[in-house]
Amino acid sequence: MLSEFKEFIARGNVIDLAVGVIIGGAFATITKSLTEDVIMPVVGAIFGGVDFSNMFIRLGPVPEGVAATDYAALKEAGVAMFGYGAFITATINFLILAFIIFLLVRTVNRMVRKEPDAPAGPTEVELLSEIRDELRRK
Repeated sequence: MLSEFKEFIARGNVIDLAVGVIIGGAFATITKSLTEDVIMPVVGAIFGGVDFSNMFIRLGPVPEGVAATDYAALKEAGVAMFGYGAFITATINFLILAFIIFLLVRTVNRMVRKEPDAPAGPTEVELLSEIRDELRRK
């Protein structure tokens, strides 16, 4: 059983998958930072200084000593909330990630061009015509 496990782990596609997951995790961190630190402030400025991270609907009571307008503090205090601003941010994050992956796949597809098909040989009719013409010449 141990040898089967070693064989399974040593397969190239398992190692490639592990590398892809690790790089994907790091890429997700970069994308999250791009969204939260660069794009969302610009989008907020376009929409009049709106901070999407603080857009929520409180569903439960606020404990004493917690600011009723601070999403992070309310979340940490365990207040039930509908955080649609966080959802907007996550959706924009997904769209950015999907677009970047689209650009990467498109670039790879252009780099790995198909080799042109080999020129087609003469058809059967053309070959028979050539044979006929050669026989006529003799």
